[in-house]
Amino acid sequence: MKKIAGYFLIGIISAFAALAISHFFANKTKYSFNQNSSDNTAFKLASYNGNLPNDAFIGAAKVSTPAVVHINTKIKPAKSDKSMRNMNPFYQFFGDPFGGSPFDMPQQEQEASGSGVIISADGYIVTNNHVIDGADEIHVSLNDNREYDAKVIGRDANTDLAVLKIDAKDLNFLTFGNSDEVQVGQWVLAVGNPFNLASTVTAGIVSAKTRNINILREKAGNLAIESFIQTDAAVNPGNSGGALVDLNGNLIGINSAIATPTGSYAGYSFAIPSNLVQKVVKDIIDYGIVQRGFLGVSIRDLDEELAKDLKIKEIKGAYIAEVNKGSAAEECGIKRGDVILKVGDVEIKNTADLQEHVARYRPGDKVSLEIFRDGNIITKDAILKSKENTTALLTKKDEPKSGNVLDNLGIKVESLSSLEAKKLGVNGGLRVTEINDGIIKENTDMQVGFVIIGVNNRAVSSKDDLIDLIEGNQGNGILIQGKYPNQNGLKYYAFGY
Repeated sequence: MKKIAGYFLIGIISAFAALAISHFFANKTKYSFNQNSSDNTAFKLASYNGNLPNDAFIGAAKVSTPAVVHINTKIKPAKSDKSMRNMNPFYQFFGDPFGGSPFDMPQQEQEASGSGVIISADGYIVTNNHVIDGADEIHVSLNDNREYDAKVIGRDANTDLAVLKIDAKDLNFLTFGNSDEVQVGQWVLAVGNPFNLASTVTAGIVSAKTRNINILREKAGNLAIESFIQTDAAVNPGNSGGALVDLNGNLIGINSAIATPTGSYAGYSFAIPSNLVQKVVKDIIDYGIVQRGFLGVSIRDLDEELAKDLKIKEIKGAYIAEVNKGSAAEECGIKRGDVILKVGDVEIKNTADLQEHVARYRPGDKVSLEIFRDGNIITKDAILKSKENTTALLTKKDEPKSGNVLDNLGIKVESLSSLEAKKLGVNGGLRVTEINDGIIKENTDMQVGFVIIGVNNRAVSSKDDLIDLIEGNQGNGILIQGKYPNQNGLKYYAFGY
């Protein structure tokens, strides 16, 4: 019995000893976990706290929300042009060819919305081109509920940017940050008006840089510049044109697109980097047109196989696949097979990166390029040129006729030769060489090969004629007349624009 009692006493003592030791080490662990020494930094919780101040998001939101506006646009319905009845021999049978009826039933006005960022105290606003594209009226609502009508100062489909102006003073505005210094993993805020929910702020991190998602190519073709900042901050329809800011409230991007299978946010959003935005905006305000410098090359990304053939160690840079004659690249000695590694002091990761950095310069600017060639690193200084292959700056009146008209129609055209015109029995015209998604495809059965000879009973002999006549009748009905080489008689196509 004494033996059993002894075992029992030893058990009780051991239990108390274990509890005491456990309590001692528990207190030591808790204390150690909350230390600020470098030895314990790896064990801090992955939250907004730690090195990130508790009020970092609050401060950035306070700076940015007053400078982000809500943009509402209205697109008026196409109007029936009564004079069309005299030009269209089928009117009496089929009624108004512009989407109405013989009784001229009115069409419904369309409305859309997005966001914009105030960039000056006197009312300049930057937004996406697609936010205001085709708008007849643009209304801007400020964070404090003041409302203004906005004027379009200029737009650029190549970067999907537009500049608006409202008649106001002493406005809150955002300061441009340096998007080159943005780091993958850093916190950012997206500010905008998704689903018409004004002044919405979401947080996320920078997921990647220099992303090319080919979203602008449909409208801008090979001139599109896509080098997006990718984030996981929630962005939804209505956020377009809004601000991407760092935790100091500096503007580092204009939110433009989302990757989504549903039409709503699905994890990733894309913003135009602020350094490119700043250059495009300044050009539009100063010149009324974007002054874009070109190297005059065709480029492609490096892959493992190409890098191995070139004997280049790192798979980065932009490979020169072709050099255009008379271009800035040819004149400075760039050759096919070169790999551009740097523009100035900035390392080039891929083709999107090169396009963005070259696009920050104007015709006539000198750009230093670091190039890999035949195992060596060399430097070339290029004097950039315009698309027209000159170093002269353009003025607004020099701006080429808007390619957006043909892009919106979804067609490509070429002029007829005098011999072709004679065979068709016409004085001139434009042959349709390509039909893509657009107004023509959606509203007519026009086929490739159709020769356009008139618009709204006015002769067409050049691309500029076609663009001028369609732009001049915007908001009204458009009636294109022409003929097919293998058919007799005229053919008419009508639609609203």
